[in-house]
Amino acid sequence: MTSTKVNVDLVRERAKCTFDLKELIHFVDGGEEITSERKAFEETVLAIKELKDDIPEDYLSHKERYEIAVRKACILRELRLRHDQNKPLLPERPTYVYNILPATIKDISPFYLHETMFLATIWGLMNDEQKAEWLSKALDMKVIGTYAQTELGHGTFLRGLETTATYDPETEEFILNTPTLTAYKWWPGGLGHTVNHCIILAQLYTQGKCHGIQPFIVQIRDLETHIPLPGVHVGEIGPKMGFQTANNGFLGFKNFRIPRKNMLMKNSEVKKDGTYVSSKSDRLTYGTMVVVRVNIVNDAAMQLSAAAIIAVRYSAVRHQSQLKPNEPEPQILDYVTQQRKLFINIATGHAIRIVGRWLWKTMLGVIQKILEGNLDQLPELHALSCCLKAVCTQDCTAGIEQCRLACGGHGYMNSSNLPLLYSHTTAAMTYEGENTVLLLQTARYLLKTWTQILEGDTKLNPTVLYLLNFAKPTDYRWENTNQGIIKGFQAVAAGKIKTAYDTASKHVSAGKSQEEAWNLASIQLVEASEAHCRVIICEVFSNEIQCASNTLSPNLSKVLQQLVELYLVHWALEKKGDILLYSTISKDDIPALRDRYEELLALIRPNAVGLVDGFDFRDEVLNSTLGAYDGRVYERLMEEALKSPLNAEPVNSSFHKYIKPFMEKAKL
Repeated sequence: MTSTKVNVDLVRERAKCTFDLKELIHFVDGGEEITSERKAFEETVLAIKELKDDIPEDYLSHKERYEIAVRKACILRELRLRHDQNKPLLPERPTYVYNILPATIKDISPFYLHETMFLATIWGLMNDEQKAEWLSKALDMKVIGTYAQTELGHGTFLRGLETTATYDPETEEFILNTPTLTAYKWWPGGLGHTVNHCIILAQLYTQGKCHGIQPFIVQIRDLETHIPLPGVHVGEIGPKMGFQTANNGFLGFKNFRIPRKNMLMKNSEVKKDGTYVSSKSDRLTYGTMVVVRVNIVNDAAMQLSAAAIIAVRYSAVRHQSQLKPNEPEPQILDYVTQQRKLFINIATGHAIRIVGRWLWKTMLGVIQKILEGNLDQLPELHALSCCLKAVCTQDCTAGIEQCRLACGGHGYMNSSNLPLLYSHTTAAMTYEGENTVLLLQTARYLLKTWTQILEGDTKLNPTVLYLLNFAKPTDYRWENTNQGIIKGFQAVAAGKIKTAYDTASKHVSAGKSQEEAWNLASIQLVEASEAHCRVIICEVFSNEIQCASNTLSPNLSKVLQQLVELYLVHWALEKKGDILLYSTISKDDIPALRDRYEELLALIRPNAVGLVDGFDFRDEVLNSTLGAYDGRVYERLMEEALKSPLNAEPVNSSFHKYIKPFMEKAKL
């Protein structure tokens, strides 16, 4: 970590740890071999002097930050090309490679969309012939691209997109146009000044008919000069709440022609004469977005874990107030209210990381089935990725803000890195599918499932099988145990799905159209999806830790089980109104849950610092004055403050230009 003397409070905290820290690190990484590989990659990256900053990014101009980010992104991409040689595009588990990026490009790489959406779309939506032409070029960075779906006037509602691609059979070309201001592509990362190609989603017109949204690969800049091609209007959209180095851009077309073969034709095709051949299944379009949403879940877990490390370490170092008269100020980590703010976020960091890996594994299984021609599990995967992306980013955003507030005023400092972490997760609540819209997509799947059950069809997909237990009267009874709480959440989800179904049906019976009924029931539909998602997270977290306990030491297993129980009891108390309404819990069970929650806080307290150390984030990755391994909080805060350009001189020129004349005028 560091050779600097470690704060005595953190030394004492680490001495209390009851488990083997290395064992936890290996468990988090997925094995000792992966830990070694990750650390070796981190050392390689951090040894490159060109990736280090002389001046903190916060003091640079927007233009300077972008240009430095591009320079660093080129170095990192070259390093990744060597590191990822002979590795599959979709590995067996989420990659750790991005974990080191905050140590180099503090905000985000301008190549991020190239390395995620652009590559994933080429892999998922091009036919074999197209992949042979484009995939190696994209992997080797011979072309640099992004993914342009969102427009100034439309986002998640794909059918509303206005960009057009009209086929001309005489030249075998598509003519791209941006017919209105609101049709401009808006937001794609790297689009502003970085990429030379785009995956464009546009309304396909051929033989006088619109065939809906189709993807096209489009060159937008000259490969030698980087000048935008004639008919292309492209630029950057400007500063945002975060992602300042993402180079998000806008893009418009005026009679811009591309070859017929540039339509991505794995699922649909336009023949030379303009004949449109439709996809075998609309569900195949889910694929690329599913991969990205699964990645978002894993990213959110990493960001929340970083915030938990920062806040817990700071809380171990910070002393404030007096619990007892004439005694030293205690660590703020000893206050139960502080433990309540922070320990749930340690548990949530583990829960979402574990769910993210489970979802990744599930996705790979479904992709294999699709390759074999079996699409049966794709709707379930789509529903899972939608609700998990929504709920996990929502939980992580709230958790990071809770960690920031737990650090008091210092958490508001950019140097704490908590504001940046928050800006990343809160953005993830919107991009690649706005969360409310995604929850409503999951709700469609849930209502179809409920209809199946009512029609007597019991052949349900695995993640919704629990609904069969609550579709009819049951002798289920509440228990204050892990499994009892999970079953309670299942009862809540089933009850909310039934309520949403009944509400929508009531509106249809009253003469409303299906669309009107859906809108009128939408609040209940969103709540039903959230409840179903909470079931998935609770069940997967509990089951995966239970399975892992067979191979872990008793000490580590015990602590991880405490985190699972803390997570379950926390959400049972947060949702006690729903549980009282839909399950068989009684109000007398609630105090017992509250007592157990406080017991768990006390049990976890000795291991709090050890648990966040187990996430094993290097100081360079945390980028935090409050969360460094050595705990030199106050020294680091002052060191960062002194880096401000305003401190380079004792008197700023503005005094003589403005303040002094203003004061002298006031004397008159």
